[in-house]
Amino acid sequence: MPVIFARRKFLAGLGSAASAWPLAVRGQQAPPTVIGFLSGQSADSRARDVAAFRKALAENGYVEGRNLRIEYRWADDHDDQLPELADDLVRHAVALIFCAGSPTATLAAKAATSTIPIVFLTGIDPVRAGYVESLNRPGGNVTGVAFLVSQLSAKRLGLLHELLPNVTTIAGLLNPQHPANAADMKEAQESARSLGLKLPILSASTESKIDAAFATLASLKAGALLVGGDASFLSDRRKIVALAASHAIPAIYELRDFVDEGGLMSYGTSITEAYYQAGLYAARILKGAKPSDLPVMQSTKFELVINLKTAKALGITFPPTLLAVADEVIE
Repeated sequence: MPVIFARRKFLAGLGSAASAWPLAVRGQQAPPTVIGFLSGQSADSRARDVAAFRKALAENGYVEGRNLRIEYRWADDHDDQLPELADDLVRHAVALIFCAGSPTATLAAKAATSTIPIVFLTGIDPVRAGYVESLNRPGGNVTGVAFLVSQLSAKRLGLLHELLPNVTTIAGLLNPQHPANAADMKEAQESARSLGLKLPILSASTESKIDAAFATLASLKAGALLVGGDASFLSDRRKIVALAASHAIPAIYELRDFVDEGGLMSYGTSITEAYYQAGLYAARILKGAKPSDLPVMQSTKFELVINLKTAKALGITFPPTLLAVADEVIE
C-alpha cells in the first residue's frame, strides 16, 4: 500500500504539472510587433498627428505598449540625418517603416530596404517623386497616403477676399522650386482677376529670400498674403508666421501647423486625418497585405482653422459666415 499510494501521488503530481504547463505557456505574452517611424520633423510638432496614427493602429488590434512597439526616429528638420536614421531602423529589423515629415524620409527608407514594407505620407506627387510606379499599382514594397498642400491657392484667395473685401492687392509667397506651385499660382491669378484683385508673386526658396520677400510687401501695397504650399515653408513656419506678425499683414496658409504657431488662418488637407489613414494602411500590412496591392490613398478631408487671438492683434473681425464653416477656432 505505501508503494502504490506513493506511485499514485507521483502520477497525480505529474498530471497536475502537465496540465498547468500549457496554462503557464499561454500566460506568457508574445513579443510585441515592432515598427519604425521615420520623420523629418520633430516630435513636439506632430504630437496630434502621431496620436491619430496610433489610434488607427489600436482600432485594428495594435496597441502601443501592449503588443506594439514603435521605434521613433526624428530628424528635427535636418534631412541629411534621414538616411542614417532609416538604416538604423533596418538594423532593428522592424516589421514596417512609416515615413512622413519630409520627401527625403521616404527616399531614405527606399534606399535602405527593398523588402521591409514602407508606408509614406506625402504632399507631393508620389509617382513624380519616385516613391511608386503608379498610384493604382505602386509596385515593390512601398505605398501610402498622398494629400494636397498645393492646388488650393484659389480657394485660399477666396477666403482672404471674403475676410478682407476692401483689400485690392494680395501678395502670393511661393517657392519656385516646388514643381506644383507654378500651375497652382496660375489658377490663383486667374481667380484674382475674376475677383478684381492684384496678385503679385514673391519667390522665396531660402530663409534669406523669405526675409527679402516680406521686405517688399510695403512697396507692393499688399493688404494680405497668400502663402503657397511647400515642405520648406513648413519647416520655416515659425519664421514666416513671426514675419507676418511683425509686418502686421493678414496671411492664409495651407496647413494648420502655421495657425498653431500663431498664423491667422489656414485652409487645406487635414494632416491629422491623413496620419490616421496611414495608420489604417500600416495595420493592413501588418495583418498580411502587400504594399504592392494597396493603391496610394488620396486624403480628401479639408479643414479651415482660424486663430482669433491673431485676428484681434491685427484688428480683424471674422464675419459669422466664416466662423460658422470653420472646423476649428482658436480663441
